[in-house]
Amino acid sequence: MLIRTGYDIEFATEQPVHMLALLHIRPERRKDLVTPEELRTDPPVKIETYNDPFGNVVSRFTVPEGGIRLTNDFIVRDSGKPDPVVRDARQVPVDKLPNDVLPFLLESRYCEVGRLADEAFAAIEGKATGWARAQALVDLAHDRITFDYMKADRHRTARGAWDEEFGVCRDFAHLAIALCRAVNIPARYATGYLGDIGIDPFDDPMDFSAWMEVYLDGRWYTFDARHNRPRIGRIVMAYGRDATDAAITTAFGQTRLKRFDIHTDEVADNDLSKPPEETAIPQHEGCQG
Repeated sequence: MLIRTGYDIEFATEQPVHMLALLHIRPERRKDLVTPEELRTDPPVKIETYNDPFGNVVSRFTVPEGGIRLTNDFIVRDSGKPDPVVRDARQVPVDKLPNDVLPFLLESRYCEVGRLADEAFAAIEGKATGWARAQALVDLAHDRITFDYMKADRHRTARGAWDEEFGVCRDFAHLAIALCRAVNIPARYATGYLGDIGIDPFDDPMDFSAWMEVYLDGRWYTFDARHNRPRIGRIVMAYGRDATDAAITTAFGQTRLKRFDIHTDEVADNDLSKPPEETAIPQHEGCQG
């Protein structure tokens, strides 16, 4: 299947502000590009690109006084298959974990592992190690939080989401990640595109989405505590320990969001030349914050 996706994001500034942006898809998906993926800016600015320690593609540039508009529109090929479910996937003992996986067992800014250990161990009582435990903890996060787009808060942590019992997709992910790490299941934060493909459309405005991956049986598997069911058409943009590592944009100064349009839609071969539909979204914290 083909997915047309991209964004139209605009910031206003009163002075030059340096910015980092994780607005490219992961290097692993470049082979699936049908049309070029190119970050365009208005006005044009010099962009430096590098890979961070998690392998994410980072764009670094300075927003000029007055602001900047960031746009992209591209086609990517996808298998069209839902997230895999492997119920017999086994948990890897900590002493057998690869060195690059170990950091995803540790506490991080938004995932306070120690403050959720009691809740995590209570939820896995009687569950077999591996997939069953990971799913039980994802179920717990899914059932604990009520999605509320208007109550997004970029300062809310996993423990905060547990106590407040509401949040957006990043809060579902942070809570499930912290719970998994508490019982020695490595878990990492993922963000990217997830359109309403193969499901009834949601009423919420389109945004970048956040979910998680857990390490079982020597590989990473996708889990989504907000939706809590396999989905079609995920396009990963960034991985990290939590939203700090995978923030879509990080500004080193004052900025104001003026425009935030995201599109992610399945298209047929004969639809490739049609422009994407625009859906205006007011300034908000969104799934990413």
